[in-house]
Order: sequence, then C-alpha cells, then structure tokens
Amino acid sequence: MLDNKFVFAALRSNDSGFRPAQFPKHPPMSSDQTGNAPPFSPDGPLPLYWLPIIENWDALAREIFDLDEPSAWARAVHLANARLDFVKTIRLDQILRKRFRQPPADLPTHPVRLALLGSGTLNHLLPGLRVGALRRGIWLDAYVTAYEQYFQELLDPVSPLHRIQPNTVLFSFDAVHLFGHDLPSDFADSGPVETATAKIAGLWQLARQHFDCPIIQQTVMPLAVPLMGSNEHRMPGSPRRLALLLNERLRTMAGEHSVDILGIDDRLLNDGLHAWHDAALWHRAKQEISPSASHFYGDLATRLIGARQGRSVKCLVLDLDNTLWGGIIGDDGLEGIRLGQGSALGEAFVAFQRYAQALSRRGIILAVCSKNDEPIARAPFERHPEMILKLPDIAAFVANWQDKATNLREIAHRLSLSLEHLVFVDDNPAERDLIRRQLPAVAVPELPEDPALYPQCLADAGYFEALYLTADDSQRTRQYQQNRERDSLKTSAASMEDYLRSLEMELQWYPFDEIGLQRIVQLINKTNQFNLTTRRYTESEVRGFMDQPAAITLQLRLADRFGDNGMISAIITPPDGAGGAFIDTWLMSCRVLGRGVEEAALNLLAEQARSRGLEYLTGEYLPTDKNGMVAELYPRLGFHTVAHSGSGSRWQLDLANFTPRPTFIATKKMSC
Repeated sequence: MLDNKFVFAALRSNDSGFRPAQFPKHPPMSSDQTGNAPPFSPDGPLPLYWLPIIENWDALAREIFDLDEPSAWARAVHLANARLDFVKTIRLDQILRKRFRQPPADLPTHPVRLALLGSGTLNHLLPGLRVGALRRGIWLDAYVTAYEQYFQELLDPVSPLHRIQPNTVLFSFDAVHLFGHDLPSDFADSGPVETATAKIAGLWQLARQHFDCPIIQQTVMPLAVPLMGSNEHRMPGSPRRLALLLNERLRTMAGEHSVDILGIDDRLLNDGLHAWHDAALWHRAKQEISPSASHFYGDLATRLIGARQGRSVKCLVLDLDNTLWGGIIGDDGLEGIRLGQGSALGEAFVAFQRYAQALSRRGIILAVCSKNDEPIARAPFERHPEMILKLPDIAAFVANWQDKATNLREIAHRLSLSLEHLVFVDDNPAERDLIRRQLPAVAVPELPEDPALYPQCLADAGYFEALYLTADDSQRTRQYQQNRERDSLKTSAASMEDYLRSLEMELQWYPFDEIGLQRIVQLINKTNQFNLTTRRYTESEVRGFMDQPAAITLQLRLADRFGDNGMISAIITPPDGAGGAFIDTWLMSCRVLGRGVEEAALNLLAEQARSRGLEYLTGEYLPTDKNGMVAELYPRLGFHTVAHSGSGSRWQLDLANFTPRPTFIATKKMSC
C-alpha cells in the first residue's frame, strides 16, 4: 500500500509552470488517399491506411440527416470505417453530434463515458476518440477536465468530473509536466521517476476510489533531445532517459494495478516523431500530440475500450494464393509457388506465415477460405518443405468454388463465432469489396501490394488488441482441434446418447478466485450468444462478488477424453434477501453446446443453493440481437415464468421440488 502522505504530496506538486494557451487555428491538411500510400508521411497526417477509401464519402455523410435512427447510425459506423484523415474525422464527429443527442436504442455495445485527465491541451483529441469508438459501434461521450485541473476535479465531489461519473478514465501526461523544466544536478540520478510514478499511482488510486472503472494510462512521449547520442543510457537522469525509464516503470505498475497501457511511445518508434508531434504547436498551444495525429490517437485509445467490450477479433481467416504464398497452387503446382528461401518474395510470405502462427499461439484462431479444390489447397500444408503453417494450425479449412461470403458464414458457424469476430485477409481487391458489401460485420483490411508489409498492416489495424493473456488463450487452437476430433466421433456414434457417454465428460468447478479472475472477466465481456443478460463487469466489480460470502460464484471447466476445453462458463448468483438467489450472470462458450453442459451447470448451481438453505432460484433473460439461442433456456430447464415484458422476462425454480436434470457429465470440484 502506498504511503498516503507521500502520494498526496507528489500529487500536489506541479513543476510545469504551464498556463492555458489559446487553441490555434490551422489550415486544413489534405490526406493522401492513394490506393497503396505509405502508412504515414512526416509532412502530413497519419491515414488509417488499412481501411478502404469510400469514393462517395461526402455524399453519404450528407445523407445521414435524412435517415431514420438505426440507418443513420449504421451509415455513420460505415463511414467511420473508411480511410479517414483528421479533417474528415472532425467532420464526421460534427455530423455525429448533430444527428444524435443520445445513444441510439438497442446498441449491442455499452455506452462509454470517458474522462480524459492530463496535462497540456487535450480537447483536440476528442473527435478522434468519439469517431474511434464509432468505428467499433460504440457510443462514447468524452469529457476533458479544465486545463491541468485534473487533481482538483478528482478531489472535488461536486466537480463536473464527478457529475458525469465516468465509466472509463484515460490519463495523458507530458514529460515536462511530470519532471519539470529544471535539469537534475546529477545526471546519474533517476529519482524523478520515483516521484512521477508515485504521483501517477496516486491518481489511479483516486480514480478507482471515486469511479471504480477501467483506467487507461498513456505512456509518456520521449521528446527530449538526447544529450549523449546513442549512449544516453549512461545518463539515467537526462530528460530523454527519464521518460524512457518512466515508461518501463509504468508498464510494470500497470500490470500490478490492472491498468491498461496506451503505448504512444511504441507508435513513435513505428511512425516517427514528426508524425505525432509538432514542436511549434507545443510551444504555441501546449498540444503535445499534433492535431494531425488526433484521429490515430483516438483509434489507438478506443481499441482498448473496444477490447473491454469484446470487440477484438478472435479469428484470422486467410486466403491462400498470393496471400500465404506467391502464385496459384492449382496452376503452378507445389514446385512453382513462391515460398521460402531463394527469393525475397518467397521469404516475405514465410514471414507473414510466421506472424499468423505467432498470433495463433497467443490465442487467435486461424481459418482458411479459398476458391480452390480442397485436395490441391491442402497440398502445400501437407507437403511443401518451406510451409510454416500446417493443417493442425488451421481450425477451419474451407476450400471450394462457392463465393467467399458463403464460406465465411460457414467458417463462423463451424467455430461458433459471430461474423464480427472475423478478419478476412485476401490479396484480391474484388474479393475484399465483395465481403465488405455482403458481410459488413467482417473486418477486411486493405492489404499493401507488397506481402512484406502484410504483418505490419495487420498489426497497425489493431484487430487483435488484447488487454491480457490467459492460460486458456494459448490452448485455443488445440481446443478447436479437439472439437474436430469430437465431431469425427459424433458422426461414427450409433446415437447421441452413445456419443455423449463416450466423451467421458467431467465438469470441473470452483468459486471465483484470483487464479481464474482474468479469464472470468474476459468471458463476461466477450460472450454474447449464450449469455442470459449480457451484463458486463470490470475486474474490480467481479472482485466485489467474490467478496460477498453469501453470493454463489462458479467458474466451470469441461474436460473429456480428448482434452480440456478450458474455462467455458461463469455464473454469478447473489442472494435476493428473501430466501432465494438471483442469477445475475450466466454465460457459456458456444463451442460446448449440445453436450448437456447447461443441465449439469444448473444441477451444480441448485446443489450449491440448497446447501446454503435457499428456497428458489430466480433467473432473468434480457434479449439482445445475439442471444436469441437462450430465449427458451429457463423454461426448458424447468423454471416457471414470474414476469414477462418486451424488455425481458423473469423465471423461477422451486428448489424443494427440483430433480437434477439427467446428463452424461460427472461433476468435480477443482482443487484450490
């Protein structure tokens, strides 16, 4: 625990000496909208180059005011997913705020009230943040504290900050504000880093105390000019080295405090200093991040917000010819495709395969969607010596002569995923355009012509943004392979009962604990289909349920003869104070449906409730556009209705008369 006296002393210190500056006016900057422009230019804005150019963007934007609310919102999301520069981002933000005074009804995502707290001038970042959220189908209201008044507003319970009650807080500080202008007398002294980290940790503590919400910490931009050149590390107290050391410490602290990091320093390494910072604007207006980079900043920040709401991609779907190798396997044969050593192009395709394989190992599912005869399409995976990806790396392999939109639907079905969880990579512009038109929920990046740039393009697009990794993530590909083995067994079984019995399933359970906490939070915020209420909870809110001794919390894993499916379900059931318990949250991974797991889970929940002397269970179903599969779950499991309306329904189960549902699943409490 931090020493409060030290923390508050550090928080009150302000060595910056800055005063509010007038927001400067800038002439519009044109965006490079050419088809395969470089990702950035030091002389202009950062285009979102992986997004397509929409030729009639201006006309489509004007029509938003003539559309009904659902159509207008869909149109705005569509336009946000174009290759925008900061000028068009500002324009779309203005249209958005004029057309919508409040979040549209029935959004599948949860509205975000973002508070941006920090040093310098930050208001110019708001349009990029709102449009970045829009790109992900998220409604975002943003608030910036008065100039460098973040500490005062955090402490004042009647401040505008407290009135809006943010559900996400983003801290953004410049190095001069944290370290001051004065150079240390001893360049070997890195003590200012400790003071700065104590100040920031204290702010995290205050934000959690008042708002109990996710916190994002932007890293410091290392803008100071080096004093020693390449050996600056030998001066730990130099301004540049202090910024680098602070960012290292922030990343360590963020892991300890469950804070999400916005790595602006990493973007400077990719894009260059001048793409993000204009020294003249800094001196004139205290805008550390250039307005011309504000749209990219908003996209980076809202990737983290989207990841909290389960908006990150789960599956990378790959075309084959001229995407994973050069040439056409059906025409050129194994010996004719370009792959591996011997050519720069072949090595570029190998590098892309290595990147895809690395994504798979961190939990991204890989699939193949190709217009090809399947035996020919499989041949490189089976027989080419330079092929990095092998068939066991691919969770769903679809190669035929149907259109790719149909095949992508089939892949989503096989993997029990929504289309919005797919990103489709294809070198052919016509195929990309087809998918964007027919399946707008699928992410389709505009690939550069040079395959050497494919990995960077996917990384820059941020499809795979993650807040943390769990043990189950690294096993995901293996789990889908095991599912294929189960499906094979299912087709050979004499009956469904024989199949379920032969699986030798065991439902392993334990109350929520610190070991499973991150995976539990991940499930709660990503599961949409088998989810009775789709309530989303932060890590601290889940801990709140863990701290209630009377609440029943269950984390469930399913193992069988083929292996461990990982954590597949989470249930939160607090007491209702009247002799029963309320099923606040019940969600389950769709990949285990059809095996009686929901019946086994109810049996376990009823047993736990009876052991606590409870008389009944009350369940609630809140319909969304994605959870229709569980609309009849409660009546199917023997609950009777107690309330029903257009907004949802409530169901109750009498535990005194409950008979456990028959299943082929054994139940076992996991060891701590």
